[in-house]
Amino acid sequence: MQIREGGPRRGAASAARSPMSAMMLAMFATMASFYVAGRLWQDAQSRVYLIKELDRRTGQGHSTISVDDTLKVVACRQQGKRLASLEMELAAAKHEGFVGKYTYETNGTNSRKRPLIVIGIMTSFGRKNYRDAVRKSWLPTGSMLKKLEEEKGIVVRFIVGRSVNRGDASDREIDEENRSTKDFMILNDHTESEEESPKKTKSFFANAAESFDAEFYAKVNDDIYINVDTLSAMLKEHWDKPRVYIGCMKSGEVFSESTHKWYEPEWWKFGDGKTYFRHASGEMFVISKAVAQFISINRSVLRTYAHDDVSVGSWLIGLAVKHVNEAKLCCSSWPSGALCSAL
Repeated sequence: MQIREGGPRRGAASAARSPMSAMMLAMFATMASFYVAGRLWQDAQSRVYLIKELDRRTGQGHSTISVDDTLKVVACRQQGKRLASLEMELAAAKHEGFVGKYTYETNGTNSRKRPLIVIGIMTSFGRKNYRDAVRKSWLPTGSMLKKLEEEKGIVVRFIVGRSVNRGDASDREIDEENRSTKDFMILNDHTESEEESPKKTKSFFANAAESFDAEFYAKVNDDIYINVDTLSAMLKEHWDKPRVYIGCMKSGEVFSESTHKWYEPEWWKFGDGKTYFRHASGEMFVISKAVAQFISINRSVLRTYAHDDVSVGSWLIGLAVKHVNEAKLCCSSWPSGALCSAL
């Protein structure tokens, strides 16, 4: 009797405990799920923070690029390879004589001739007598200057900066002379100073490359005589070199004495031997279009030394540029067939 009565009571208690256990288990599972989800979210946030912090410290900004951006990069590389191939074909054609004296460019219904060379004559304030001597010897004036540009593709400009006191008598004299002769390129971004001649040369090449789409660009001093016909003939020999640096190449001593005329303040950078690297003499040298464009694009990061010829040589020493030692550009002498000489 007691056994019969006890059996049902234990069964009822067991039945009552089963829903309670299930409920506790469900609560535990729910809490565990929340805990795991919270940890995963926290880990994800930590990873995002670390990635952003890494990008910030390395300066990358974005750690990935989209598929569209990737395709654009691939397309640009393919176009670059195609352009390089076309440049080689064009250089070969020029070498075979396919191109005439200089090329034509068509713009709609109008066509114009691309200049063969832009010659920048470095001058400064107070040197009008030198400029007049150049005009009387080899540089035509007036309509003949325009004819030189149109028929031979030779553009010549006197290069001068601005006075430290903008608008003073020196600036006004240059402006007045230019209104009469129209043969100046005035560098408004350069302050005229003998100590700043390397920066002036850099500014000339940069501005010339932006203003004229020529095959070559030349720097020459205002006390140098040039035979423009010989110059044109010489440049034809180098049309097949897209990146070329032509001049009377030298490699002289670096002077560390501050009293010396050619003193180099940063002489210690040139090693124990104190000898300059190979570079063209500053009286006159020529660079090709691609080299001038390189100078124009990188003008803000190209450093200068005490002398402009050394500075230009330093910009090109690490590039795939053909250095051409051209005896005809040794202007301090007058060898047979030379194209320049000191006035």
